[in-house]
This record gives sequence, structure tokens and C-alpha cells, in this order.
Amino acid sequence: MKAGIHIALVGNPNSGKSSLFNALTGLHQKVGNFPGVTVDKKTGDLPVGPHETTLIDLPGTYSFYPKREDEWVAYRVLMGVDEQVKTDVILLVADASNLKRNLLFCSQIIDLKIPVVLALTMNDLAAKKGIKIDVAGLQEDLGIPVVAVDARKSKGLGALKEVIKEIIETPRSRTQESFIDNKNLAAAAIDDFKTLYPTHSDYAALHYLMHHDTFPLEAEMQETIEKIEVKHNFNHTKTQAAEILQRYTRIQQIMKRRVTEPDPTAKKKRTDQLDNIFLHRVGGYFILLTVLFLMFQSVFWMAKFPMDGIEWIFTNITTYLNAVLPAAWWQDLLVNGIVAGMGGIVVFVPQIMILFGIITLLEDTGYMARISFLSDKLMRKVGLNGKSVMPMISGFACAVPAIMSARNIENKKEKLLTILVTPFMSCSARLPVYTILISLVIDEKMYFGFLSLQGLVMMGLYLLGIVMALLASFVLKLFIKIKEKSYFILELPVYRAPRWGNVGITMIQKAKIFVTDAGRVIMIISIVLWFLSSYGPSQQMETLQKNYEAAVQANPSNTAVLEKQYHTDKLANSYAGILGKQIEPVIKPLGYDWKIGIALITSFAAREVFVGTMATLYSVEEDDNTSLREKLNAAVWPDGRKVYTLAAALSLMIFYVLAMQCMSTLAIVKRETGTWKWPVVQFFMMTGLAYVLSWITYTIAS
Repeated sequence: MKAGIHIALVGNPNSGKSSLFNALTGLHQKVGNFPGVTVDKKTGDLPVGPHETTLIDLPGTYSFYPKREDEWVAYRVLMGVDEQVKTDVILLVADASNLKRNLLFCSQIIDLKIPVVLALTMNDLAAKKGIKIDVAGLQEDLGIPVVAVDARKSKGLGALKEVIKEIIETPRSRTQESFIDNKNLAAAAIDDFKTLYPTHSDYAALHYLMHHDTFPLEAEMQETIEKIEVKHNFNHTKTQAAEILQRYTRIQQIMKRRVTEPDPTAKKKRTDQLDNIFLHRVGGYFILLTVLFLMFQSVFWMAKFPMDGIEWIFTNITTYLNAVLPAAWWQDLLVNGIVAGMGGIVVFVPQIMILFGIITLLEDTGYMARISFLSDKLMRKVGLNGKSVMPMISGFACAVPAIMSARNIENKKEKLLTILVTPFMSCSARLPVYTILISLVIDEKMYFGFLSLQGLVMMGLYLLGIVMALLASFVLKLFIKIKEKSYFILELPVYRAPRWGNVGITMIQKAKIFVTDAGRVIMIISIVLWFLSSYGPSQQMETLQKNYEAAVQANPSNTAVLEKQYHTDKLANSYAGILGKQIEPVIKPLGYDWKIGIALITSFAAREVFVGTMATLYSVEEDDNTSLREKLNAAVWPDGRKVYTLAAALSLMIFYVLAMQCMSTLAIVKRETGTWKWPVVQFFMMTGLAYVLSWITYTIAS
């Protein structure tokens, strides 16, 4: 990390930590990984006077006793054993509406004797609950600065920065008063340890005695600390229990003096009332299905007009370029390679934005956590738990960050199962494929004036992915022999009004990422495909050219038909055509021709490349200005049969729902599991399942 002052931002999950980080750092943020682990590390510049200050957003933690990988990351940083992540000041975030729970972690941080500032968030929610906090009195009892902030409204941020500046310029003494008397928990053992590390606090000494084997210490030092444990009969469990009891005893005293709470028998608040509806044992599931139904309906009907507009723009761009540019290889590359490939992906940006916008709304309002709660009972039957739902739902956006979010699942078996089945969820990269195929073979029918048949089919594809994920998990749990107790503890955040600005920013950012990331891949593949589709073995190409010229000379009135046939024959004899013909026998039982075969191969780089591939292939074959949908609709087999029949399109949709076609996903699975075993299992399981079910679908529907 760069030199300067480093501030660790810590707090309980759902305490407003991320909002505060964003408010303090703005756009000056970077995302990386902590050394040696796959947990994301967010850092940002925090200007406080003349000091070069970096704010490090550590993973959310409930207490100083870690259970998950991300909690261990925060723990090691705060303990000072992560050599690459230094901590000079701690900015601790606490939820004012749930202060008692947050004060446990706060008290532990205080006893590390590192300069610390407490930022009280959710003050508006506390007020709505009738909770009043004596901030000045709380500051006096804790012995640390306490600042009330509202990151959403940018309140208290200036005062918070001033306090941080003051702490940096006048650091507190390590002899400050402890929250509890840690020394009495294991006095002799602590004294012996502090002969090795005299500058460590008593509380840090306790944790070295408990967790030294997880720290990067020399073997000799590990042995010495172990001897201290044995010498004084140090008991980890009893010490921890005694510590927690003492902390909560004092926390209770502070709460009694400094916090006024409403009568617990008072009328339930809005969140409780809403949960009676949304978490109802029957009605809750009906509401959940309705929300999912509306989400997928919206993806179609809201995006229709902007998609038509984008398609019209690219069609006119193609027409214009063909009219003004001279006939040359670079013109062909630009129009039929680059423009066609990019046009085939940009048209789906509205749907991507709508999908991410709705998911952000669900997260912002607090309903996403309720989905996990409602799903836990079902998840347990297939070897997962309610926490698996969050990665799986995130998989609707992208499998890569979704798989990484499975780190929050403590149980190793459930974590592995979640990683293996999450790619079954239809990510945003599949959306362009679904959309183009549905528009080809599914009529634009409306039922009852608002139910779109195309939207229902789209929802069916997403539900199929969910069902197959659950079935796969049920089968895999029988073969994965990891025995470990499973717990499902979930904090349900309060319901909030969505932050429309945040929704809008997320939609724009995701669209930008989709276009730039996918665009780079599509650009490269489009250029490669254009070359492979435009060129072939020289002898074959020369023969085709001579035959075409001779045919035109013999029948000049039929030039247009002959030219179209020439482009078709040229593509069939190109390098791409030769490759496609080689794999066609394998995929023909599924209803696919060789062009679809090429698209399946290129899709392994990124699924959305399917559309760009088809756009390039058909643009090379047919030098006209018709849209891709029109070209696909007109595609035929050599015997004149349509390629994109209802049976073939359904088969292809099923294949894309189930097949593992993403190199990035396989790479992240290897990274998260630490072995190539599970990515290989995942690839053959998903691809084999996709082939069999696609064949069954085509056979039945034909």
C-alpha cells in the first residue's frame, strides 16, 4: 500500500458502513484483493487536511471472534499481523437503531488501544423507533470520540473529518482506559506474553494466545506462545465466555444511562408490520413469485421501444457506411465485422439496465434479505441454506461476483454446493441470447391485457435455471463428503425507501461495464471471425471467384442472385465454414447448423458473444442492410428448411440455460476452491446436462 495514514473502516454488516465509505471517498476508490485471499479490498482517498490518508473498507464483522474468511481478513488487519495492510486509525461504524448489538464489537475495538472514532449511523431510523441517544454521554462512557452522521444526506461528515484530523495530529496514548479489565481474564499468561510483545494491549495479548497459530509467526515464536498457554493452563473457551459476559454487563449499564428506548409493548413499527405481510407463511411466497414475475415481464415490455430505437440506429449506420465508403477489405471489416458485432450487443443494453435496476431496488428496500429468509426451508432440503440465495440471485447479474459472495457462507459443504450450482442461474450475458431467440419464434401475444407471452417464456427460462440448480445441489450433496454443522443466522434490515439516485447510478455503471467488458471481447472475436469468415484455403477461394465471374459473364441479368450465392458459398468454404462443418454432425441432433456451432464455441469466451458472432457471420454472408432478426428468420438448411424453427430455438435456449460457457466463471471457481477438480466437474456436469436436455427438447418439439 502507498505511504501515509491508513484508516480501517469497520463495523457490523448492514450498519451503513458502505454508504459512509462511498460518501467519504466519492469517486476516489480502488478495488483489489487482500494479500493471499480472494476477499475484495476497497480503498479510497480521504482528504483530511494536509495528510495523505487512505480509507480501507474492511469486511463487515459482528465480533472480534471470526468465523468466515472475510471476518478473518478484518481480524488479521486489526491485529496488525497483515504486513501489507497497516492500520493507524480505526473508524468504527455503529447502527444507532441497534446500538446494543453494535457496542460489543465497539468495546473489543477500544481494547486494542488503537486510536478509534465511532460514527453513529441510522440516526433517523433510531428516531422513528423512538430511540434517543445521549451522544455526549456515550462519548464520555466509551472514552472515544463519537460523531452522529447521515451518509445519505451528507450530514456530520465535516465534523467526522475534523475529529479524524485531530486524532492523526495528536494520537492517543496506549495507556488509555480499557472497556473491561482484560488483564484479570488471564493475568499470568498475559504477563508472560507481554515479555515477548511489550507494546501489545492486554486484549491483543489474549487474542495472540487464542489465535497465534493462524498468524504469520516464526516457528520458534509459535512454540514459545504455545508453552505459555500450557504453563498457565490457558482455556480459550472459558476466557472468551468470561470476556463476553463482562462486556455485556457494562454495555447494559451504558445503555441504561445513555439510551432511552420506547416501551417494548408499544405498537409494532412499520418494519414489523410489513414483515407480517411479506414473511407470511403462505402470502409471503405468493408475493415473492409475483415480484419475480413482474421483474421478468418488465425486462421485456419496458425495453421494447429503446431496443427498437437502437436497432434502427445501427441499421441506418450500416446503410450509410455502405453508401459512402469505397469497396475494400477494410470497409468490409468495419461494416460487417466491427459495426455488426457491436450492434448485436448494444441493442440489449436497455434490458441489462432494467434487470440491474430492479435488483438494486430489491436490495435497497431490504426485500432481498427477506427472499433469503423465505428460501431457507427449501434450500436446506437440497443441501444449501438461506444464505445461498443471495449468491444465486446475484448470479442473475453475473456468476463471477456471485460465486465470490458465497464466502459469507460459513459451512464448507454448503459453500461448495453454492459455488457449483450458481452458474445455472441465468446471468445477464444470457439475456441477449434469450431475447433474440424468443423474438424469433414466440409471438407477441398479450393475455388479459398485461401478460406478455414472451415475458412468460423469459421467466420460464430463468425458473428452469433455478430448478436445475436445486436439483443439481440435491444430487451433488450425496457425493460431497464434508461433515460440518450448519447454522442460518440472518439479520433482516429495516425497510427503506429506495435511493433512486443509487439505482440510476448502478444502472448506468452496469451498462457501461457490460458494453466495455463485453465490447472488448466482442471486438476481438468479431475481427477474428470476420477474417475466418472472409478467407479460406486459397485454391478453394480462387476457384469460387473464377466460377462466380464466369457465371456473371454468362448471365449478367442475374447478377444479384449470383452475388448472394457467391457470398454464401464463400462463407461455407472459409476457415470458419470448414470448422463449423467439422462440428456440425455433433450438434445437428440438437437442431443446430454449423453457424450455430461456431457461435457455441465463441460463446465460451463470453455467452453474449453468440449474438455478435451470428451478426458477423450473416453480415459476411449477406451484404444487405436487414436486421439480424430478419437474417436469422430467413436462415435455411441446404434443403430449404428453416434453421430457427420453434424446436431448434427452444433447444438452443435450453442449451444456453444449462451449459457452462464462461471461461471467467471456471477461473473464479478454481480460485475460490483452490483446485481445478471442481471447475472440471462443473464443466462436464453442466455441458452434458445441457446436451441431453436440449436433444430431448428438440426431439419432442419437432
